[in-house]
Amino acid sequence: MTDHAPPSPLILVFCSAPDLETADRLGTRLVEEDLAACVNLLPGIRSIYRWQGKLVRDAEVLLLIKTREVLFPTLAARLRELHPYDLPEIIACPISQGLPDYLEWVNACTSPVA
Repeated sequence: MTDHAPPSPLILVFCSAPDLETADRLGTRLVEEDLAACVNLLPGIRSIYRWQGKLVRDAEVLLLIKTREVLFPTLAARLRELHPYDLPEIIACPISQGLPDYLEWVNACTSPVA
């Protein structure tokens, strides 16, 4: 890894998708566009939520997206463009600790410009 600049703060973004095909398409685009270093797809989750006044239960796939905090606005906008849901779940949590080499890799694999 390089020692040029200090690493940017990193985040873990959560986004649910209706099926594995959609989740794969979303994750692939984010990595191809350097908005994410890695996207894990977790199939088999069950979501319970209220939508338009009704209680809904859906099978979904959860995307775990590793990226830089500075890229969140661009990544969120891109997910909204590509996502089939009217209101997709797009939330982020800071990554406060991690294997230093892995965290450097996330920085190296993501776009230097937001």
